[in-house]
Amino acid sequence: MKHYAGLDVSVKETAICIVDENGRICRETKVISHPEDLSKALAETGLRIERIGLEAGPLSQWLFEGMARAGLPVICVETRHTKAFLRAQVNKSDRNDARGIAQMIRVNLYRPVHVKTLASQKRRALLRARKLLQEKAIAIENDIRGLLRNFGLKVGIVGAAKFEARIKELTEDMPDLEEFIDVLLAARRKLRDSFSRLHGKVLELAGSDAICKRLMTIPGVGPVTALAFISTIDIPARFRSSRSVGPALGLTPVLKQSGESERVGRVSLCGDSMMRGLLYEAAQSMLTRVKKWSWLKAWAMTVARRGGLKKAVVALARRIAVIMHRMWIDGSEFRWSREVAAEI
Repeated sequence: MKHYAGLDVSVKETAICIVDENGRICRETKVISHPEDLSKALAETGLRIERIGLEAGPLSQWLFEGMARAGLPVICVETRHTKAFLRAQVNKSDRNDARGIAQMIRVNLYRPVHVKTLASQKRRALLRARKLLQEKAIAIENDIRGLLRNFGLKVGIVGAAKFEARIKELTEDMPDLEEFIDVLLAARRKLRDSFSRLHGKVLELAGSDAICKRLMTIPGVGPVTALAFISTIDIPARFRSSRSVGPALGLTPVLKQSGESERVGRVSLCGDSMMRGLLYEAAQSMLTRVKKWSWLKAWAMTVARRGGLKKAVVALARRIAVIMHRMWIDGSEFRWSREVAAEI
């Protein structure tokens, strides 16, 4: 008889529920949230487990990789589908969630999630650490601006390189104020130095990767966007077509249809928010900074005249993602002329 397992993972312990093909609960237990402990607990049951459901979460990639290496038929399940299925339960607990996931896996009512390779996970960790340092440094700069504004000291428009000199210039006649502002500047300097080191690592990785260098031939796409794209997509062949990349990154409108009513809403914003933001920046850069014209920029400007700049930027971001995927698959470079550009 076939059996199906559902795992509800928490930081310390994971609730396990195993059901048979008729939905009857066979085993329930809790083990430490570690791939070796989970693999051992499932193997000791002696049951023929057809599928093991694991909800996508902070520990899912680590647990999935360890259990898959042990030869277990583990599947990472999409979080939104899991929450929608479990919402029908009256009482929420780890035990009940494990039961619900097991039933989802049994009746095949789930959407699997692609678990990235270890190389892509490391690259994404680097990009997230870089972004975190940048955000913290900007937050300190904004806080310094706010503190000085209380004393009538206006920093004004100044770049990151000249920010510290400008602050010292404003506070040189106020030693009591300068005393604690210098502490904030030291923290900001440390963050900026650390950010520069990680940014240099990103540039090094992108410069040594042939795929990244090819993607950077697209106007507006830099090393950070290119490296983030290949680490997000991970395996391009998992998409049936390049057009599928847009919906996966949340860059396509949501359709709401009921009876005779049909309304096209805003973009779904599902998927990876960091990648979506980088594509949005690349689209803005192409429209406002890149001076050389291309068929893609001309197309986006036509959209802007018809629907406004904001819609054009989103549409261009989606199309850039589609083009990047197609270039990755084809091994081609960006084509500036419409006559020789591949239809996408």
